[in-house]
Amino acid sequence: MANPLYDGLFGIHAGKSTPFLHLLNGQTVTHQDFLSMAAQIANVMVQIGLQPGDRVAVQVEKSPQSLALYAACAQAGLVFLPLNTAYTVDELSYFIENSGAALIVCDGQSEEALSKLAADLGVQAETLNADGSGTLMAQAQAMPSSFATVERSKDDLAAFLYTSGTTGRSKGAMLTQDNLLSNAQTLVQEWRFSEDDVLIHALPIFHTHGLFVATNITLAAGSCMIFMPKFDVDAVIAQMPRASVLMGVPTFYTRLLGDDRFTKDLTMHMRLFVSGSAPLLAETHVQFEQRTGHRILERYGMTETNMNTSNPYEGERRAGTVGFPLPGVDLKVTDPETGNALPDGEVGQIEVRGPNVFKGYWKMPEKTAAELREDGFFITGDLGRIDEDGYVHIVGRNKDLIISGGYNIYPKEIELVLDDQPGVLESAVIGVPHPDFGETVLGVIIPENGATPDTEAMMEAVRQSLARFKHPKELVVLNELPRNTMGKVQKNILRDQYQGMFTA
Repeated sequence: MANPLYDGLFGIHAGKSTPFLHLLNGQTVTHQDFLSMAAQIANVMVQIGLQPGDRVAVQVEKSPQSLALYAACAQAGLVFLPLNTAYTVDELSYFIENSGAALIVCDGQSEEALSKLAADLGVQAETLNADGSGTLMAQAQAMPSSFATVERSKDDLAAFLYTSGTTGRSKGAMLTQDNLLSNAQTLVQEWRFSEDDVLIHALPIFHTHGLFVATNITLAAGSCMIFMPKFDVDAVIAQMPRASVLMGVPTFYTRLLGDDRFTKDLTMHMRLFVSGSAPLLAETHVQFEQRTGHRILERYGMTETNMNTSNPYEGERRAGTVGFPLPGVDLKVTDPETGNALPDGEVGQIEVRGPNVFKGYWKMPEKTAAELREDGFFITGDLGRIDEDGYVHIVGRNKDLIISGGYNIYPKEIELVLDDQPGVLESAVIGVPHPDFGETVLGVIIPENGATPDTEAMMEAVRQSLARFKHPKELVVLNELPRNTMGKVQKNILRDQYQGMFTA
């Protein structure tokens, strides 16, 4: 192919008047309308001097135009760099400077601050607002609605995604054309997508899940999306009768279950519910199946690899697991010290290899060498095990491992016991400094609405279930856990908050 990503996802829809985006205002954007908009944006970027391989940093609200900007970058051979809309100007300055971006596209509300940053860094800046207005689209509307697709190879960079950086500076994960295209095509097969599917798209598009999973699969399959600016329970419930698939984070599902309108009848037309980006509680799985008759399909992926594993479409979707490695993906559990593969059932670090695995970290050869082995296996930083049936279980992050008095403690094991206790909505277990043990276990409890958890009864349950060295030194009750925009619990914030609890 002349340009694998553009041709394989976008170009295949040239001339089609089929619906691609259903908007909440009643408008529909067809495949060809979308491609015309993308071509106009590509023309703008080339006219202002961008060359193939240049990075385009984008911090804008979700809209059809911002999605078309992604397609335009693919068509013009530019590297798309989506940035979380919550990032401050200080955070953005690092991403823009580190990536060497040639263009910043920002919301009009950030224009003043970002224009100054752009001027300081010698970078061009354009605006794009949630309603599609701004300097970028004003220029695009005067441009031709066709563009000669720039030739790229499957190994050329298509996107940068910066990791959330819980320790040290964020790293720019370099994703190739083939990383993105191959993963989308695999998931179309695995999740049985077709042109008949209608996906409720309520995820952000600055992240792998909303952009490279939900959007790319929809494009690869020729299906369409109900394109929502953000997750809104009322809107999702209103649109569900015309949909067949919902992709979400665990919060989507807990919020839907908290609404009496979310019933078996409402979900009757649905074919598939997918959850990812954070672990789904076993209790949510059970409640969801009881309410709707559907079993949520949980999968496992990350910024550097897109999707690695999935519970089966046909077959048992096992709660608490992320299923099996996808076709073409090799997955093994290894000893963190030696790198040797461990037998099934033993906990170690998860390593993956496949066409989905990124090219390395931008301008960080040492980090790349430390995490991407010469044989192509990527050390994910996740701890897990493979059970006797081949299902992969994630037990936490390597950096969340607690070493107390020389014993390795996996927080997930303790969290499962705490989550099972009456009145507990969820829990988080962290290691905090301790003068005798180096680290000790602290449990953070989030009660169910209106409940007052009995922490002594919980400690007794832990004592019955787990070895003494795993027992929390203390349990703390909070109203909610700190989370990032994708719903992942930020244990680093909890560790910072309670680091002096036993050492002060």
